[in-house]
Parts: sequence; C-alpha cells; structure tokens
Amino acid sequence: MFRKTLLAAAAAVTFSMVSVSAYAANIVDTAVKAGQFNTLVAALSAAGLADTLKGAGPFTVFAPTDEAFKKLPPGTVENLLKPENKAQLVRILTYHVVSGKTMSADLAGKKLDVKTIEGGMLTVDATMGGVSVNNAKIVSADVGADNGVIHVVDSVMLPK
Repeated sequence: MFRKTLLAAAAAVTFSMVSVSAYAANIVDTAVKAGQFNTLVAALSAAGLADTLKGAGPFTVFAPTDEAFKKLPPGTVENLLKPENKAQLVRILTYHVVSGKTMSADLAGKKLDVKTIEGGMLTVDATMGGVSVNNAKIVSADVGADNGVIHVVDSVMLPK
C-alpha cells in the first residue's frame, strides 16, 4: 500500500512538472529570463505594475533594454525609482504598453498611431525598412509571452 501511494505521488509530481513547463512565461517572467531588462523589471516592481503585466492581457510592450535606460541623463533612473516619484514612473512605463497583442507582421509597411495604456499616442512607423516607435527603434520584435508580446526598443520613450 505504501509503495502504491509513493508511486502515485511520484507520478503526480512528475505530471505537474511537465504541465508547468509546457506553458510560456508571462511578459514579466519573459523579461526576467531575457537578462537584458533588469532596469525595466525593477521599475515595474517599484511602480506596482509587475502584477498587472503578469495578468491576462493581452499586452504589447515596447520594452527598453538596460542599455536604453543608460541613455537617460545620469541619476534619472535612480530618481524615478524613489517612492515619491511613483506616479511619474507609472506614467512612463504605461506609455510603453498597448492593449492587445500586435505582432510585427501586423505593422509591416504601415505608419499608424496607437493609444498606450497611459493614454498618450505612439507613432509606429514600419514603412522605411525597419520599425520605429516615436524616437525608439525596435531592435528585436515578436518576443512571445503567454499574455502578449514584447518588442525590444533601444530608447526609453517619454510621454508628452
């Protein structure tokens, strides 16, 4: 009896491990695994947005790399991460997020304005052989997540 129970428990653990690994990661977990979004992930946590981007979505995120954040004036990131600047940080981060899942094929050959979660507009231009979003270039597109897609950008975009 003990042996059957032990075998059943081992089978259940094995099955649950297989089931979990069969799913893709959400946007935040995908960003963490990529290793080039440490600043973005820290900012999402400080702004209280990490759980939102782990949610159902779908979301399209124009994700600045750590290098993109380094282009900001010295001290900017540290200042934004302070609790008293949370509203400004939320505004900047949500300016990088669009509701829905938009793949690069959906943008090819088009120039369009898209509304961000922040409420502002981004101009996406895919008419000149690459894709730009406002002042940022998409350097890697269509990084899939189970609740949306990440497009990697080379600059942090600031709302007006």
